Amino acid sequence: MRWARFELNGRASYGLVEGDHVQPVAGTPFGEWQKQGERRPLAAVRLLVPVVPPTFYAAGLNYVEHIKEAAAMLGLKKPDKPDIGYRAINALIAHGEPIVIPRDASAEVQYEGELVAVVGKRAKHLSEAEALSCLLGFTIGNDVSERSWQKIDRTLWRAKNTDTFKPMGPWIETEVDLDKLVTGVRLNGRPCVRFDTNKMLFGVARYIAAMTRYVTLQPGDVIWMGTDGESEDMKAGDVVEVEISGIGVLRNPVTREA
Repeated sequence: MRWARFELNGRASYGLVEGDHVQPVAGTPFGEWQKQGERRPLAAVRLLVPVVPPTFYAAGLNYVEHIKEAAAMLGLKKPDKPDIGYRAINALIAHGEPIVIPRDASAEVQYEGELVAVVGKRAKHLSEAEALSCLLGFTIGNDVSERSWQKIDRTLWRAKNTDTFKPMGPWIETEVDLDKLVTGVRLNGRPCVRFDTNKMLFGVARYIAAMTRYVTLQPGDVIWMGTDGESEDMKAGDVVEVEISGIGVLRNPVTREA
């Protein structure tokens, strides 16, 4: 099942993606719902971010090759346990919306294609074996990062949380086999990065078990699971696509602030 969030009659609404159409529903995937109204062509609706999360979590340094890149750039070491960080909701944009590079940003603005876990129900003190039971499904994220700011700032407040720096979508897929997923990134149609999505240092279940020991996950929370490989710079006029097999393609144009 694929859940999309889209604009309907000037309001945000949830719907089920059925082929190349979307079926509006009354309610949300986090509670009771029922189909309502006529199906609409998917190409004719404006997709929104699939969920506005109560809390936006992000795993850092969760793939070996990306750790090597971070070590060379920032002097960071391989983690020995799951560590979670936070991102800002203001940075979220939907599939198709432009990534806007600030006018004073450097040329080192890069993509990071990531699997995003979407929490479906309240969770606390879950074991690793039962951790995935709290999830609604998965979507796709692009953790856009300004590397010069990442090097000089004490926090990631602008390097990763600038407006438009967190594309997410296009929808939430509820039927996912993590071991079969492959993540790829294309820049202007050219393949740049490709890796087995589930080949993480610490998997989704491990992260959820570690997190729920201390924090309560709520319906709609998202957990971005990190990226692998070496990222490239993006510039105005580019189009970046993050594809995860079995989920879909997240596509966004890139512009620069006038």
